[in-house]
Amino acid sequence: QAQLVESGGGLVQPGGSLRLSCVASGFSLDYYTVGWFRQAPGKEREALSCSSFSDGSTYYADSVKGRFTASRDNDKNTVYLQMNNLKPEDTAVYYCATDCLYSLTMGTNYDYWGQGTQVTVSS
Repeated sequence: QAQLVESGGGLVQPGGSLRLSCVASGFSLDYYTVGWFRQAPGKEREALSCSSFSDGSTYYADSVKGRFTASRDNDKNTVYLQMNNLKPEDTAVYYCATDCLYSLTMGTNYDYWGQGTQVTVSS
C-alpha cells in the first residue's frame, strides 16, 4: 500500500526544536515534489515548504523561512522538517504531501498525503 507516514510531533516549549519525519512506502519520492503543510484549528491548511529532489531546490513560506529546514534521505525514502525556534503560533497538525507547488499555494491534485502529526508549542 503506497502511503506517507509522518512522525516526530509533540509538545515543545517556545524556542525549542522538533524534527518531523515523513516516510514514503510503496512508491519512490524521487519522482515527486514533496512539501510540508500545517493546519491550525479554525484555519486553512498552509503550505510551508516545497522541495524538488531532482535539482535540490526548496522553497519556504515567509512564516517559517530561516527557522524550518526541509531535507531528505534517499536511502530511506524519507523527508524531514527540522523546526527551530518554535513559537506558539506554530501549533498545528503538520502534514507531508507529494505534488506540492513551488509557489506554495494550495493545489488541487495531490497523489499522497500523510495522516498528520500534532505539534504543540506551549510553556
